[in-house]
Amino acid sequence: MTTETPAKPGAAAAADAPGEFNAHLEGQQLFKAWYSGLEQARARGQNVANVFVMGNAVEILRAFDFQLVFPEINSLQTGVRKVSEEYLRDSEDYGYSPDVCSYVKADVGLILREQKHPSGTIPKADIAITSNMCSTFIKWGEIWERMLKTPTFTLDLPGQRSANWQVRQGDAQHMADTKWVEAQFRDLISRCEKITGKRFDMDRLAEVEDRVNRMVAHWNNVMAFNRTCPAPYNAMLDGLTYIGIMNVYRGTDEGVEFMRRLEESLRAKVARGEGRVAEERFRLLFSGTPCYVSMRRLVELFESWGGVFAYSDYLTFAAGGMDAAEMVYDTSRPLESLAEITAMAAQRGLSNQFFAHERLAQQIKDYDVDGIVFHGIKSCRFVSSGMADTRNYLNQRLNIPSLYIESDLIDPRYWSDAQIKNRVDAFFESLQQRGGTPPAPGGKHSSTPIGSHS
Repeated sequence: MTTETPAKPGAAAAADAPGEFNAHLEGQQLFKAWYSGLEQARARGQNVANVFVMGNAVEILRAFDFQLVFPEINSLQTGVRKVSEEYLRDSEDYGYSPDVCSYVKADVGLILREQKHPSGTIPKADIAITSNMCSTFIKWGEIWERMLKTPTFTLDLPGQRSANWQVRQGDAQHMADTKWVEAQFRDLISRCEKITGKRFDMDRLAEVEDRVNRMVAHWNNVMAFNRTCPAPYNAMLDGLTYIGIMNVYRGTDEGVEFMRRLEESLRAKVARGEGRVAEERFRLLFSGTPCYVSMRRLVELFESWGGVFAYSDYLTFAAGGMDAAEMVYDTSRPLESLAEITAMAAQRGLSNQFFAHERLAQQIKDYDVDGIVFHGIKSCRFVSSGMADTRNYLNQRLNIPSLYIESDLIDPRYWSDAQIKNRVDAFFESLQQRGGTPPAPGGKHSSTPIGSHS
């Protein structure tokens, strides 16, 4: 979800062909257009809703023509633009603890600055949608209620009940979950009708869902490209831009076109044998949320060793679980299908928090991973608290090397460049000792689709 300039790979990757789709620049332009739309929302008579990247009912809100504010993205953008510390100190001076989620504190700083963001003025919302997809969401909504008098609507979405448990469409449990979610959606629709003065249009919802289906299809193909070697993009830098567009432009024509062109561009790179890192030696998986204030530097440290992040579980839970081929809306029954898919997506998204070892074990095989990097976040206990257990499980069961580093989402005070560099260097030295070999032409591994990791 960043528009930060991509880092130069440790070994120079092939340049984009003349006239080729530039996802980074296109993403920047789309983000600028989104912020411009936020500034103009009130003048255009649009209603505004605060939503999170997980559990957000975006499809319903788009059917009512709400302009959408993503507070997490606003907060991380202060980190990308290197001004987050100013907002964080404002909230701490106001009384918030340093241990509170830095996204929340940056947003409180935004409120204290009368909604003045580096990218423009953020309008106050007519409604905020929160959910149990992150425990902080609900408390964050309470802050808006107190400080801005914003009414909130909280979705209670069923998650994974136990290890090795999966929900499948048609199962009795899934049907029960779907009815629970659909009833909440109907309540939300009634609330939106009162706020906007508009009647809910089921056909409009179906149109939005059709565009989401197309975006998700392209997104699944984009993620699959990184199963080849060399990986055409870095999941923890390029991937953040892609997932940002997936969220901000979800269900829009602009979002469909961006993802279509992105897939086309990456498909061409794979066909040419071009990778993010020209001499790919180590394929890595990043587990956890990013450090947006130093993401470019972090990627540089890994790419200088010939390491590429082929996958990140952040691309799953930051997409609300919408990264699986079966997540397809039935537009002939849009509301019921929305409830069905939301129940499945919530289970998939929440499992990355509470049962991460199951997903990671599969992703290690799917992306032929040589090592995992766990990134603990100082102010995000929800994501970080189970990492030690997950790391231990994967080390014991799969004998997969791992590295644990810690910083923060957007607080530069928790980034120690020297310490992190030392740990990254030691990690790669250990990978080399395990049998690392000089890169073969076109990369360390086979250039065929992977999945052969033992």
